[in-house]
Amino acid sequence: MTEPSAGSAPPPEGQASPVPDWEKRFRAPRVSLPQWAEDAPDRSLFISNVTGTFELYAWDRSSGKQRQATERPNGTVHGGLSPDGEWIWWFADTDGDEFGVWLRQPFHGGPDEPAVPGVEASYPAGLALGRDGTVAIGRTTEEDGTTIHVAPPGGEPVEIYRHRQSAGVGDLSWDGTLLAIEHTEHGDAMHSAVRVTRPDGTLVAELDDTEGGTRELGLSVLGFAPVAGDSRLLVGHQRRGRWEPMIWDPLTGAVTELDLGLPGDTHAQWYHDGGALLISHAYRARSELWRYELGGAPAGEWGNDRLNRVDTPAGTISGATARPDGTVEFLWSSAAEPPQVRSTTGDLVLQPPGLRAPASVPISDLWVDGPGGTIHALLQKPAGEGPFPTVFDIHGGPTAHDTDAFAAGPAAWVDHGFAVVRVNYRGSTGYGRAWTDALKHRIGLIELEDIAAVRDWCVANKVADPERLVLTGGSWGGYLTLLGLGTQPDAWTVGVAAVPVADYVTAYHDEMEALKALDRTLLGGTPEEQPERWRASSPITYVDEVRAPVHISAGMNDPRCPIRQIENYVERLGARGAEHEVYRYDAGHGSLVVEERIKQVAMEIRFALRHLPAPPAG
Repeated sequence: MTEPSAGSAPPPEGQASPVPDWEKRFRAPRVSLPQWAEDAPDRSLFISNVTGTFELYAWDRSSGKQRQATERPNGTVHGGLSPDGEWIWWFADTDGDEFGVWLRQPFHGGPDEPAVPGVEASYPAGLALGRDGTVAIGRTTEEDGTTIHVAPPGGEPVEIYRHRQSAGVGDLSWDGTLLAIEHTEHGDAMHSAVRVTRPDGTLVAELDDTEGGTRELGLSVLGFAPVAGDSRLLVGHQRRGRWEPMIWDPLTGAVTELDLGLPGDTHAQWYHDGGALLISHAYRARSELWRYELGGAPAGEWGNDRLNRVDTPAGTISGATARPDGTVEFLWSSAAEPPQVRSTTGDLVLQPPGLRAPASVPISDLWVDGPGGTIHALLQKPAGEGPFPTVFDIHGGPTAHDTDAFAAGPAAWVDHGFAVVRVNYRGSTGYGRAWTDALKHRIGLIELEDIAAVRDWCVANKVADPERLVLTGGSWGGYLTLLGLGTQPDAWTVGVAAVPVADYVTAYHDEMEALKALDRTLLGGTPEEQPERWRASSPITYVDEVRAPVHISAGMNDPRCPIRQIENYVERLGARGAEHEVYRYDAGHGSLVVEERIKQVAMEIRFALRHLPAPPAG
């Protein structure tokens, strides 16, 4: 039986303390997959934490020159390039509150300026930049719902769309004459329809697999063909129970479904000449790339005889892009190996300077029978024999899933002697539409049933010590942590919740508008329309049942899990003298500052070590 470790042994007196591997994984400079300007492919934009804060960087591939484009105390990660590569666009919020406006600056440097004067601050709802200078901006606010504004080249922005439900800008066609919009006017925020309009808002065509909200089938805009005079739109659909691509021509109405023959969810993007698609296939927590050749077959359905594998290592591909010369660049990692931006040429595309992140341990797959079907969980173990003190690290979303990808947080727990289990519960993506859509009405409780089944399996199979179990997660994972501590009080020894939903009704009233729409879909109505469902799914309902010590961290500017509802929960814990610790920090839904993230992880691990019982002798 392995005992958790407090970290590296202290150095001899007078010597500086070495930086432990878990900290190095956070400190090591990282880069995102570079995006590139469609008509100037040597001009790229990427995200890096090389200064200690995640910011945007411009990269001129022809000269090799790189420069930092943004510099703000709480970081910047939302940006893009104009098609001609002349401008960097970036979203300017305030201290992580996600509410702001788009600014732009010249690619080679210069002052920032309002990108589209006259468009007021909001939460962002998509951006499309046309080759002719046309701009489409989506925005959401509590007052207006969703609005979309189009600014013609050199002209003033005009509002062309408004609706109370969630919507967003999808893409502009090559010539700027067609605009694709995703919307949920039917009221189901989990399953979008697609509308194509002219830039003045005139309707061209509508594609709605929900049939007015009566069917749970979603669509997503993947992009117009990158070819002059081509009106084809690549669209993701769920008609066969999982995400797959199809091609829709909104001018003719022709639809071509692509029968790829792949078992998992697939995402697609165009190759530069519009003659092929780059397919990303996610299955059982790993991913791979394929090239799909398009041809002159009539609209209808094309088979998988056009599909060819793109050579990539086993693990997770977090992003990929097809370059004009036909090569593919992709961001790859595995749970054991840190991220690298690679090319199908065999080269490393972009390598940050300085410290390299130490490797971690690989994952193994658990397949556990659950109340709603087989549950896939990922396990990382330290050296030694179990049962181990075990962390159940629950992913956010909820429409997301854990993969075989490098993650410094779980690796830090492993370094301290913990096994780490990550559960892709019902509601997670990556396992088909039915698994994702199983999450409704009894939200939180459904996921916790699956987590409990995996917990019981780990205890029965001597992986986890039942007396030393940590339940943790961030965002939706933080919500499930607090809800689990209250509804399963005998199951968990310690709880660590980051930026959680704690008081669901108050969170609904304070959160950003798009999340209100999602919550109404998940729970079947507002708190006033479905009071019992909201009460049953809210952690504060069960706060008096919490027995495990709990650590909570919260961003003061968080628009997703706002601070007031967390304070309500903390006040209830304090009123009954429950063991708890709260850390508040000046940012939004998490931090983009490396030192802040290290500080938080260190606090979380120290809290768990302080409150876990010692292992039994022998």
